[in-house]
Amino acid sequence: MQSIHQEIQVRFRYAVHFTTDLFGPGNPLLRDVVRNGSGDLPAKVLFAVDGGLVRPHPALPGSIERYCEEHRAALQLARPPLVIEGGEGAKNSLQAVAALRQAIHDAGLCRHSYVVAVGGGAMLDVAGYAAATSHRGMRLIRVPTTSLAQADAAVGVKNSLNAFGKKNFLGTFAPPFAVLNDFLFLTTLSDRDWRGGVAEAIKVALIRDAAFFEFLEQHVARIASRDMAVMQQVIYRCAALHLRHIATSGDPFEFGASRPLDFGHWAAHKLEQRTNHALRHGEAVAIGIALDSTYSHLIGLLPAVDWQRALDALSAAGFSLYAPELSQFLDQRDDPRCLLQGLNEFREHLGGPLTVMLLRRIGQGVEVNEIDEEVVRKSIGVLERRETAPETGGPREWKGERPWIPARARAL
Repeated sequence: MQSIHQEIQVRFRYAVHFTTDLFGPGNPLLRDVVRNGSGDLPAKVLFAVDGGLVRPHPALPGSIERYCEEHRAALQLARPPLVIEGGEGAKNSLQAVAALRQAIHDAGLCRHSYVVAVGGGAMLDVAGYAAATSHRGMRLIRVPTTSLAQADAAVGVKNSLNAFGKKNFLGTFAPPFAVLNDFLFLTTLSDRDWRGGVAEAIKVALIRDAAFFEFLEQHVARIASRDMAVMQQVIYRCAALHLRHIATSGDPFEFGASRPLDFGHWAAHKLEQRTNHALRHGEAVAIGIALDSTYSHLIGLLPAVDWQRALDALSAAGFSLYAPELSQFLDQRDDPRCLLQGLNEFREHLGGPLTVMLLRRIGQGVEVNEIDEEVVRKSIGVLERRETAPETGGPREWKGERPWIPARARAL
């Protein structure tokens, strides 16, 4: 018998909205988003709220309940908001996912009901994973509440949990029904969480948009001083660039080995694991960007002036560009605590050959399939000297020079 070959095309469409005071009684956004998807009948809605968000916003669960009552013609609150402790620890077991699945079951939600996840990136991952694996996929509305989640984590199509000591080992590809960015939540962020999203903005600007990088350079002092108007522009542009990649890359579900938006992430994920998540994602990404930018410079890809600009922008935003875990166990390559193990884990997570994004110049990335580990060690040494003894190792001392370029790397 002849083989039967079938091709299936599935079209996804979702919007990323920007607002302030989403659950204020006069804000119709959430009501209208649900009504547009459900028609005239009220839709069952279950809210999962990050416990870390409730502490600075203790009235939030009550505001959600009052909002649903005010708009009961469109929203049927399935139960009181389920408060789940967020943070990266929530992704390290199935406990939070199980609690949300139980709530979905007990409330009698169906595939046309809505799970509304309100919180940081980890909380959105937990709720997204639970929604994607209940009834083979439910409608998920993300309400990200950190700069990193609004600029990056919430706008994509992935949901994930950590397992086996590895970042995002479990997960699904499931586009959200909608993303609702509420800038009001940014006002109560710690300084660490405020600047977390800036690392992802610098990342995407470095590999895709030189003009955006220049904007970040020019406004970094205002960002560091918590200028909300500037942060809103940063979040909007960063989200737009991520969405453009998802829509136009030809590989939104990552069937290939390339993942350019993970510039700096192979080291970042390993650092998060090694520090038991004491380093937050944005902080680890900043170090990973600095490491891969330095590597790009040392092998002759990235001009010294561009390398200096990249590192200076990260430092001006408030990020440290070195952590001791970078250097530990470097001479013990097979030790799972060695940073270089992150290259193996990165390749396994993507599949296929190792593919790492490097920098050719500001605004232009280039992918390579081979990393010289000795150059990585040299790059770590550069960052350590820059952070601990800038007078001997900072980029300003190397302006116009190329400190060390292995012959084999020049061929890249």
